[in-house]
Amino acid sequence: MPKVTLDSEVCTLCQTCVNTCPMGVFEYDGENVVVAQEDQCIVCRACEAACPVEAIVVEE
Repeated sequence: MPKVTLDSEVCTLCQTCVNTCPMGVFEYDGENVVVAQEDQCIVCRACEAACPVEAIVVEE
């Protein structure tokens, strides 16, 4: 199963990952962006590529 890490100290809450991920792995809970459904990750790495501050790492 993939490991999706979101560095909340680097994240700017732009929600690009929420809007980019085709599987809905990320959610904005009104206060933070969180990895809500890591088990749905298909390791496409679209979130890594889209994140403007490189706050996301996806490992296989």
